[in-house]
Amino acid sequence: MEKVFAAGNLYYNYTGDLTCNPIEDEDDPHGLGGWQWQACTEMIMPMTVSNESMFPPSSFSYDETSDECLQSWGVRPRPHWIATEYGWICNASSGCALHSLLQKIDKVLKRFGSNIIFSNGMRDSRGRVLKNISSSIIALVTEKGAHHLDFRSAVKGDPDWVIEQRRQEIEIIQGWIDPYHQDAVEV
Repeated sequence: MEKVFAAGNLYYNYTGDLTCNPIEDEDDPHGLGGWQWQACTEMIMPMTVSNESMFPPSSFSYDETSDECLQSWGVRPRPHWIATEYGWICNASSGCALHSLLQKIDKVLKRFGSNIIFSNGMRDSRGRVLKNISSSIIALVTEKGAHHLDFRSAVKGDPDWVIEQRRQEIEIIQGWIDPYHQDAVEV
């Protein structure tokens, strides 16, 4: 339970200023509403919990999810949006599982992608890109990292690894921006 608390605390109290985590507060200081919108329109994530978990078992129902999206956002999910948007081919035999895309993401992105940083923590369990795909599609991997801590605002107690990762991300992005501005001057 201490680890569950630590995980929740990382999200709700990353500044360390709160005495309790407002998990039932209707206020959304971290933009979860945006994530829920994205989960309803772009990235359907069929999550389940088995009987072997500490959490209550649950199954995924596309119909229930679709109804919840319609009620909350006025939209129905587009389950094949990611495939259509990123050129991933779905078929009857393999379907369109996200995990299939991640297994072949290097092949897909090599054809058209550029200027992407995959920020990966080894504490994240799935969906990691652990090696560079090209010179401009870069994987930054941190042993202690987990799920976009590096995207949060910097605070006094940030660990050294996240400070270094943010520095690397800024350096990489600056390396993309500077040539763009140089090219614009030369035109």
